[in-house]
Amino acid sequence: MKRYFTPAMFRFMRELKANNNRDWFSANKGRYLADLRDPALAFIHDFGQHLDRISPHFRADPRANGGSLFRIYRDVRFAKDKSPYKTHTGIYFKHLAGKDAHTPGFYLNLEPGRNWVGVGIWRPDGPTLKLLRTSVAERPKQWLAAVGNKEFAARFKVSGSSLKRPPRGYDPDHPLVDVLKLKDFTAIAPLTQKQVTGPNFLGEFAGVCQAGASLVRWVCQAIRQPF
Repeated sequence: MKRYFTPAMFRFMRELKANNNRDWFSANKGRYLADLRDPALAFIHDFGQHLDRISPHFRADPRANGGSLFRIYRDVRFAKDKSPYKTHTGIYFKHLAGKDAHTPGFYLNLEPGRNWVGVGIWRPDGPTLKLLRTSVAERPKQWLAAVGNKEFAARFKVSGSSLKRPPRGYDPDHPLVDVLKLKDFTAIAPLTQKQVTGPNFLGEFAGVCQAGASLVRWVCQAIRQPF
């Protein structure tokens, strides 16, 4: 058993939210490295063996740049909010076939008051979204099996952005029309800060990902990628 994340990480993120500027971050960069980045990279490295047991087609990449850990720096080029830093920590274990966050995977969000595990695919491109919706329309039982099994339903809730109206080309009277409206095929399982900072969190997170794997498997099958 090993404790990766501590209350010090959450203190840093709370203080960063209150002081989201380059001078404060520069003065506290040592805390960022010691309390957030380095523990996250160690967690990613050690989760690799658990991820391999869930599926060999996903990557736990512990590189400081370009790996599973998202950058703390915000892209503010087109944003009204020019705050330079993210006040949450995002870790994404994505499919080997994907190049960015818009690919199937397992996600961990760490943030004061908002800790959760996400599974599935977020903001897929047009052709990928069409494959997902077509799979729901033509093989509804497979979707229902993916999100209706006891292990998944006990932990996860399907969550994501949705169209107001049924997408063009699909039956508006389809029994799963609300699923066809989805723009994200994702589900979320909440975590407590006590869980995140506990010595058993690596195994607990692996268990949650295993429970959510049925949705990720369905996504992979729908978009013709291996699981």
